[in-house]
Amino acid sequence: MRYDKHIFICTNQKAEGKACCGEARGMELVNKFKEVLRDKGLQGKVRAQRSGCIDACGNGPALVIYPEGTYYGHVTINDVERIVEQHVQNNQILTDLELTF
Repeated sequence: MRYDKHIFICTNQKAEGKACCGEARGMELVNKFKEVLRDKGLQGKVRAQRSGCIDACGNGPALVIYPEGTYYGHVTINDVERIVEQHVQNNQILTDLELTF
């Protein structure tokens, strides 16, 4: 596998005012993840990128981290560093943000 972990942050936008992650700071989260990963020397090992809908619209902003397939919802800019430190670096799921389906 090319990356140890891959973070997909929903940046989808829906028409007609429907709830959607992209309208709730999706790209802001993408940029913050990239910044934190770079600052921690994780570029090339972990990739963060925007994605289309990940079917967690009512829980947005949302993201999923692979290879675990862990979904997080209601993510804020303030959560990014904690997600990187705890989940990405230490493989500990943040149960307060985790979405279960």
